[in-house]
Amino acid sequence: MQSPLPAPDFETFRQRLAQGLTAPDATASQAARDRQANLTKPPGSLGVLEDLAVFMAGWQGRARPRIARAQAVVFAGNHGVCARGVNPYPQAVTAQMVANFNSGGAAINQLCRVTGAALSVVPLDLDRPTGDFTAGPAMTETEVLAAMAQGAAAVDPQADIVLLGEMGIGNSTVAAALALALFGGRAEDWVGPGTGADATGVALKARVINEGMARHRPDPGDGLGLLRAFGGREQAAICGAILAARRARVPVILDGFICTAAAAVLHPIAGALDHCIAGHCGSEPGHRRLLEALALRPVLSLDMRLGEGSGAAVALGVLRAALAVHDGMATFAEAGVSGGTSAGH
Repeated sequence: MQSPLPAPDFETFRQRLAQGLTAPDATASQAARDRQANLTKPPGSLGVLEDLAVFMAGWQGRARPRIARAQAVVFAGNHGVCARGVNPYPQAVTAQMVANFNSGGAAINQLCRVTGAALSVVPLDLDRPTGDFTAGPAMTETEVLAAMAQGAAAVDPQADIVLLGEMGIGNSTVAAALALALFGGRAEDWVGPGTGADATGVALKARVINEGMARHRPDPGDGLGLLRAFGGREQAAICGAILAARRARVPVILDGFICTAAAAVLHPIAGALDHCIAGHCGSEPGHRRLLEALALRPVLSLDMRLGEGSGAAVALGVLRAALAVHDGMATFAEAGVSGGTSAGH
């Protein structure tokens, strides 16, 4: 796959992307399935853990996949739509939280430490918020592509897995706008409390999003156009990171509603999210609806809504467990257990 980034304009980007996406290694996937069928357990008894091992085998191109190098990337941006009062916190909090990430004091730092992921934090022009999407486009074409290129550059092509997260005051409103533009329904179907909005605040988010829809009349098949109309730099960077990971055949764990809404911008491109795992289903009302629209099954459901990659990091622990049993269990022949795939416990 030729990298679509950097690209001078949307049309060039689309032409490069249309040249094809990498696919999982079918031979490795089948070898992983065959191994699962011969491990000392009833077939299918480890459920989703078996599916995760096969998924990783296909993208890593080996029957016994591993995670020696895990990378977590948190992208941070600020949003002009905050001028409409959609978030109770000032945008200065975004930079303050970036400093907290860098000093090791946030939840994501602890979760990366315990699950063995190296954390990268990428602030994106925090002193220059995007435009208010109710007044005009959130970004120019050049700004969208620049943020996507920064996201792509942040990905370690030698990683075995990449976890994606975000931070940005106001970005739950942006996420709800993107989800509505892509999948329809009502603004009320997609908005939620975010960092703690009350019922009045949630209703304000819905009104603001409806104003944005009326202004832009979005085309759900034009993901780049949606980023330009509504997106933040961190959402664009997440898209760039997903595509860079795909080029390097590195699987991706998506975090919560905001991260998943950013990834959904790539959904109109057939198969563009095939290398992505949904780390969890959070408590933001639109998250489950969004995962269903994308046909992504979450690894976990823990009522989390923190963002910053936290759900993806917890899911990494489950993924490591899946690969440990896939690699370390004995086969029936190795253990001298009779019955093969027909054995039960």
